Amino acid sequence: YQRRVRGTEIDYRNKVILAPMVRVGTLPFRILALKFGADIVYSEEIIDKKLCATTRVVNETLGTIDYVSTKNNKDVVWRTCPLDTPTVVQIGTATAEWAQKAAMHIYADCDAIDVNMGCPKHFSVHGGMGSMLLSDPERIKQILSTLVRVIDKPITCKIRILESMQDTIDLVKIIEQTGVKAIGVHARYIPQRPRDPAHLHLLKQIKDAVSIPVIANGDIFSYKDIEKVREISGCSSVMVARGALWNPSIFSPISFNKDSVLKSYLEEAVKWDNHFGHTKYTMVRSYQNESKNPIYPFIVKARKNEHLLDAFKDVPNIDFKVPVQENKDEFEVYA
Repeated sequence: YQRRVRGTEIDYRNKVILAPMVRVGTLPFRILALKFGADIVYSEEIIDKKLCATTRVVNETLGTIDYVSTKNNKDVVWRTCPLDTPTVVQIGTATAEWAQKAAMHIYADCDAIDVNMGCPKHFSVHGGMGSMLLSDPERIKQILSTLVRVIDKPITCKIRILESMQDTIDLVKIIEQTGVKAIGVHARYIPQRPRDPAHLHLLKQIKDAVSIPVIANGDIFSYKDIEKVREISGCSSVMVARGALWNPSIFSPISFNKDSVLKSYLEEAVKWDNHFGHTKYTMVRSYQNESKNPIYPFIVKARKNEHLLDAFKDVPNIDFKVPVQENKDEFEVYA
């Protein structure tokens, strides 16, 4: 396994992207999203200090690169492989110093670095990370400018809409001046939660204020929603979170049976030895609105990845054609 060298710059225009999702965006889910047609995939948010407290390990058994916690020399904080491209590692940080340390530690094994500036949850905002950064444009400028200067791969960030549209426009202009390649915008205000409708119509003003790509995020739950959000927001690129969690085949124009799709995810989870807690969390979240599905009780009771897969033994498989080109993210799928 060779460290990734900088190749062609990632073009963030006209892309459909897997959003960062905590405990969900691990290697098996990213690979599955790529198979179904995602153009770019993001990791879950990884806190800078947690990332720095890892050792890079070549896992010859799996054919992966593992960033393993130095606390117990066991827990895999981030895992990747040659199929996992283009992949973006999202960092949670509050200072330029720690952002630089974390990015320098991992950038050789990913295709780009993203800074989380939009998550309002406690695990992100404590210590000044996530959406807390949005009230401190100077700190945002310091973090992003530092990363652009020291990392020879694309740097991006993900934000939310501020209460004032003018403040939001001023902020994205500051961000653009740091040299980042794109800005992801979750079309909700900081206090809003997923149940609140996204304000996608507001993104056009933000997109028109800068020359770099603005990636629209919010309320994409089907393949048809991708074009709908593009039209409403004026953004050529979109980022999909819950829609992909509920059915990772959302990136494909072909309709697939959800149970078969999630069986494919479990096969990837077993293949890449995904942390069981993350696998089960993903499955429970995927079926949280389908508790009457006969598979659901087996998901809840499962104690290992193989047990989860056993529950799907009678579910039809999805066959994936082998890529015919060198670019490993060019997959075709058929039922």
